[in-house]
Amino acid sequence: MPETETVRDWLLPAVLAAAQLGWLGVAGPWQDGDVPGAVATVAVVCALAVETAALGRRRRTPVRSLAWSIGAMGVGLVAWRNGYFALGSLVSMYSVAVRCPFPLTLRAVAVGIGAEWLLSFVQAGFRTAPLADWAVAALVYVLCAGLGEARRQWSAGRLTAARRLAGAEEHRRRAGENERHRLARELHDVSAHHLTSVVVTVDAARRLGGTRPELTGQALEFAERTGVETQTALRRLVGLMQAPEPREAEAVTGRVQELVAGFGRLGRPIATELPPDLTGPAGEAVHGIVREALTNAIRYAPGAAVRVRVLRDGGRLLLTVVNDAPGSAAPRTAGDLGSGRGTAGMRQRAAAVGGELCAGPTDDGGWKVEAVLPDSGSSTRTPGGWRRDPLQEQRLVDPALAFTAAVVPVFFLLLGAEDWSRRAGHDETFGIVLVCALFALHGLPLLWRRRAPLASLTGVLAASALWPVAATLSPLSPRLSAYFAAGLIAEPFAVYALGAYGRSAARTWFWVPVAATVSACVLTVSEAAAGELTGPESSAGPSWAVGAVVAVLSGILLGSLFVALWGAGLLVRRRRLRVLARDDFALASSAWQASRSAGAERQLLATRLGDAVLHRTERLVELARAGRADDVAAEARSALGAMRELLHSLDVPAEQTVAPAPAAADLEALCASLRSTGRRVTFRAGASAAAGMGPAVALSVYRIVETALGAGDREHARIRLRRRRDTLHLTISGVRLAVVGPVAERLKVQVTAGEGRLTLEPAAGTVRVSLPVASLS
Repeated sequence: MPETETVRDWLLPAVLAAAQLGWLGVAGPWQDGDVPGAVATVAVVCALAVETAALGRRRRTPVRSLAWSIGAMGVGLVAWRNGYFALGSLVSMYSVAVRCPFPLTLRAVAVGIGAEWLLSFVQAGFRTAPLADWAVAALVYVLCAGLGEARRQWSAGRLTAARRLAGAEEHRRRAGENERHRLARELHDVSAHHLTSVVVTVDAARRLGGTRPELTGQALEFAERTGVETQTALRRLVGLMQAPEPREAEAVTGRVQELVAGFGRLGRPIATELPPDLTGPAGEAVHGIVREALTNAIRYAPGAAVRVRVLRDGGRLLLTVVNDAPGSAAPRTAGDLGSGRGTAGMRQRAAAVGGELCAGPTDDGGWKVEAVLPDSGSSTRTPGGWRRDPLQEQRLVDPALAFTAAVVPVFFLLLGAEDWSRRAGHDETFGIVLVCALFALHGLPLLWRRRAPLASLTGVLAASALWPVAATLSPLSPRLSAYFAAGLIAEPFAVYALGAYGRSAARTWFWVPVAATVSACVLTVSEAAAGELTGPESSAGPSWAVGAVVAVLSGILLGSLFVALWGAGLLVRRRRLRVLARDDFALASSAWQASRSAGAERQLLATRLGDAVLHRTERLVELARAGRADDVAAEARSALGAMRELLHSLDVPAEQTVAPAPAAADLEALCASLRSTGRRVTFRAGASAAAGMGPAVALSVYRIVETALGAGDREHARIRLRRRRDTLHLTISGVRLAVVGPVAERLKVQVTAGEGRLTLEPAAGTVRVSLPVASLS
């Protein structure tokens, strides 16, 4: 475990324990001798030790930490009712909400509140209902859980963004290789079945020419027509490779039917069952798999019947291509025409769209190809539907704030009216219930403060407008109506939400002074209706001059507070938008670089395709028109051989085509390549560090720097490399996306392989690596 994580785990428990022990030492003078005895002191210390140990493991086992903290809280409060802090259960509750699913968090909140209520009953002796204690317990646990839930959602969102960026960067690095494989499959699918059918047809005509001479003319006519189709397909493929932008998605069903019809002209029966609207990547995969399966049927089972069926089933495409067993008279020499990548290419094509494919013999000696593909054509997702709405995920934060806005004023009200059941009459009891109901209604609009912040603020202000009416129509005493001021806690939450989740500042600033004015007027009128604002002569009723002064002063104070909160919300909103914009820019930049790499591969293959295959198909057409059957077969085999060599060259692993292992000097080149994309990268290395690195150390350092810088950040990155004795110290800052998610896991693997030590600092976005030079050299 990195040292930073150890400090984070134990720093807070140590601070809380020190504060509790310090309070235990000075509690006597402050509490008039209300200090625990010897036995109680031992119990308090034991409870504190258990609580501290539990909090130290709150990040790894939050539920167990909460359970032990609640147990320690019970022992500590029983031993020292007025002096034990019992903050461990609240910290553990926050950790549970951060690291556990929402249903488990709800159960933990219920257990924590139940334990607090049970302790309050025990301490009160089961004689009175401690309503104020209940309200405080429910408030603090729900609030801690709500804050933890908000943190969990933010962390989950950042982790998702980091994984997306890491995936995009990995796709960028492999874009060229992936494009080579894709183009190899496309080239194989486009040209292989045409050339194979020419070889099979011409060889059959030559073999049977003595008994059926008319077959030679038909075979030459077929070779000419197929050669022209091959030229057209190859030129179309070259044009697509050279096109600057990809084409829009189009229906594939018609192309599959044309493909089947072309194979049907070879004299084999083919039955089809296709949906009319195959589109998208899945449709392209169906077209390629069917084409390859029919080509294999020509090679290995000429003349056998084939059945092609595509069905939809619950968002999936079920593709089946089955051919019967070959006849006894079928030639046995077609197997050497393949490139050896037919079935593997079909599996790759299915896997590229998230599907699966299997192929094998049937019971009657035939061959079956089955594929299950995601049906992208029938998907109802909207663009960007893969994103989860963060507002929908905040299932506990807004209820916690609404609950806080309702409970805080009720808590102060109940503290001031603890003896109402003994002295108050029915009218005042009704007033207390009415005020509690108004406070609950006042906090209710906070439930939609994120989705509709302006409507939430309007609802809060409208609910507060009922306070003067209630103070006028109900027999509320001044002792109760004075607590209306505590009910204004909902307005700050709503004003902050207006700045953080509302529209632009130009559209929301007007509502800030409106909220301050309405709140000040409501508070003033409520106090006046309760008889609190009287002039020098109390019999004269409320003094409008005093009311005006109170309204102005209240408006100024509330206006200053609301402006500050609204401004804080704007700052949070802008920070959040900057983070999202940075992620989007990194994704777009990575996609652009991947597109450039794939485009370069397409241009290269287009040139090689014209040189290797296209001119041979042109020669094949000329020979067919000249009636030279033997030369047609030879040229078709030559074209197939050239295509096979081209496909095999595209299958060369990337490790065999890249430059030698990078050295220390290549770090500057890596930084320069990133600078060319517009990112600021600073690299500093001490002379002793660069000179003392062996090949293994240089390779390890290069891979670590490449991984960290490739996480998708766009901030100014700083790389510092220095050596102290036999240890190489590498510091990379400005890489916030590299310290979390899969990039961080990759860094851990790389550093562990070098027997080094890794320290990740998420707050600063810094990676620190220490590598022993001796073990790697």
